[in-house]
Amino acid sequence: MAPSSMSFSPTSLQAKRCKPDAKELPVFSPLPYSISEIRAAIPPEFFAFSTTRALLTLARDLVTTAIFFYLALRIPSLHLPAPFDIYSPLIRAAAWLGYWWFQGLVLTGVWVIGHECGHGAFSPYAWLNDLVGYTLHTLLWTPYFSWKISHHRHHMNHASMERDEVYVPKTRTDLGIPSKELEKEHGIDWDDYFGDTPIWTLMMLIRQQVLAFPTYLLTNVSGQPDYPSYTNHFSPSSILFKPEQRNAVILSNIGIGTMVFLVSVAVRRWGWWNVIALYGIPWLEVTHWFIMITYLHHTDPVLPHYRAAQWTFARGAAATVDRPFLGWMGRWFLHDVAHYHVVHHFFPKMPYYHTAAATEHLKAFLGEHYCWSDEPIWEALWNSYNKCQFVEDKGDVLFYRDKRGQAVVRAMDEE
Repeated sequence: MAPSSMSFSPTSLQAKRCKPDAKELPVFSPLPYSISEIRAAIPPEFFAFSTTRALLTLARDLVTTAIFFYLALRIPSLHLPAPFDIYSPLIRAAAWLGYWWFQGLVLTGVWVIGHECGHGAFSPYAWLNDLVGYTLHTLLWTPYFSWKISHHRHHMNHASMERDEVYVPKTRTDLGIPSKELEKEHGIDWDDYFGDTPIWTLMMLIRQQVLAFPTYLLTNVSGQPDYPSYTNHFSPSSILFKPEQRNAVILSNIGIGTMVFLVSVAVRRWGWWNVIALYGIPWLEVTHWFIMITYLHHTDPVLPHYRAAQWTFARGAAATVDRPFLGWMGRWFLHDVAHYHVVHHFFPKMPYYHTAAATEHLKAFLGEHYCWSDEPIWEALWNSYNKCQFVEDKGDVLFYRDKRGQAVVRAMDEE
């Protein structure tokens, strides 16, 4: 049954079109259910593993990757017969674009399987999960154990202002914006803080999509602001890791070092262009899709963040959104990682092939507390990047404010 205490339904994210008048804003009240109550609403068969199914899915992805690679090797020899041969360069260019698009999607799906392994959702065998996950993530330049550790903490503390590991909102103070009291008294020229042109904003968004993940691994960008400035995923003594986890971090580093060696050998053997065209650009697409998916999961004007007094695991898990990301391609190539992310945050060990059916039960139980959006993903990316700028310094339930300091949702205790 849908809770009666919630006067704002985030289900379709319609709040984005509300007028920026605090008195008219829809009012949000936090999820009232415990994780045990929610767990009881999900049939137990959706938590069952099929190692055979998981391995077949992996084999499908690897075979698809090999087929695309094989076809790409033949692109340079594509030629049209005369008199149409003048169009051969266009045909080859189109073939490369097609290869990069689909190979990037397939490899993102391979990365997602590694992510499943990190959660223990690939099989009931920890050794198999780590063997497969370490291999796949290393091949895609992700330090498997290091990221697995920090990602686990993200799941355990999602939407907590004090403890979440990534996509932690900046506060008014972080950006040097005068307090709300001073704003009411003297006003604020918001262009002094967010007066960028659309072209510059687009450039910064592209930078995020290309560089955000490696920068996060190297410098902890968007992570906890209280961590030391040198926090990263490669130092065994990083604040991200416990002493007993340091050997796993070293093993992850060995994997990345091995990739540096293998790629350097490939460059000497086949040349920069071949390595970049066949492997480098698809890998950049993996980082792009991964960042876009996770950013849109966790960043939207209607998604709450909590301080300690109001945060619970269940509330944090509900503070994400399902999106029909890339339609059938997202379901087939990306293994439903974006379509059914809410249930994944409640139950990270649930195998991906159960998430669609489990989500129906989750929706029925959560009612208005389940969040879903059919907004076109490129539009959503642009809107979230522009509308999600900061949260307030005060309050226990927080919502993003835009470049004019306006929110689209109001917490029950907000003045």
